[in-house]
Amino acid sequence: MKKLIFLGLLLCFAVIGLPFAIISTFDDKSMVEEPKEPDEKVRVFLKKENKTVEMDLEEYIKSVVASEMPGEFEEEALKAQAVAARTYAMSRMMLYGKNGHPDHPQAPLCDGVHCQVYISYEALKDIKSSEWILKYWGKISQAVESTRGQVMTYDGKLVDQPLFHSTSGGKTENSEDVFTTAVPYLRSVESPFEQEAPYFKDSVMMSLNEFKSQITSKYKNFSIDLSNVEDSVKVLDHSSGGRVSRIQVGNLILSGRDVREMLGLRSANFTIESDNNQIVFNTIGYGHGVGMSQWGANGMAGNGADYVKILKHFYQGIEIRKISQL
Repeated sequence: MKKLIFLGLLLCFAVIGLPFAIISTFDDKSMVEEPKEPDEKVRVFLKKENKTVEMDLEEYIKSVVASEMPGEFEEEALKAQAVAARTYAMSRMMLYGKNGHPDHPQAPLCDGVHCQVYISYEALKDIKSSEWILKYWGKISQAVESTRGQVMTYDGKLVDQPLFHSTSGGKTENSEDVFTTAVPYLRSVESPFEQEAPYFKDSVMMSLNEFKSQITSKYKNFSIDLSNVEDSVKVLDHSSGGRVSRIQVGNLILSGRDVREMLGLRSANFTIESDNNQIVFNTIGYGHGVGMSQWGANGMAGNGADYVKILKHFYQGIEIRKISQL
């Protein structure tokens, strides 16, 4: 009789305990994969092919990151680039929507530097080689997937100018010193880890006659005394980021950005030397200098910063949110 009572109690505990065991099993978070947010779609105008393609946003971002940033960069830098690129794509989609961009009305995005560079996976394999794909595509994909759906916001709104450039030369620029409009999150900040950048320093040398010809091609009323270059070409002032703001060139007062674009300089952060009928422009940095320095981001990542810290450094006052939270 005692045996029967004991067996009955065991059976009772087993029946009662079974649902709790089942609940416990399904409550184990390691057993349940977190569902992904549904992927946004983007339309991209391919200039050379003169056609528009539609694709998943995250696949588009993978190709943008692979096109805009070296694959050998630190993963946290690649993540920062992914969030910046995704923010740019979403801002253009929200701004232009179904109407498309004025320069390519078929789509809000294109594959050129006018937007942000997009090279398809297949084209990357041809341009960079299959070995490059094997070595870096998985790493880039992981960086994008780990930030899936994340964008930058400022004051609760999507950032619409997530600008970036190759190398600041040690300090980024206030937006108004380059593009006239002051943007609160595009402030000048230090970027100290860029010395390994291939164009941290560069020089462009040309004859004085070639220099004069380049300026004259844009300004027909240009005149200069080439026998006295030191007095004819003078930097008048600099921006807070160290770039040339205004420069006297003969009878003209030009911006550093104008000179950079006319002469094909890497940066508007330059000094000038002249000797033996030649003029030399020594530059620091590569690009317009506003927003995130890609080599600066890589340097920060190499010194222990994660992608959130990198983004909040180069884009002052921003927050990271999911697209679904906008």
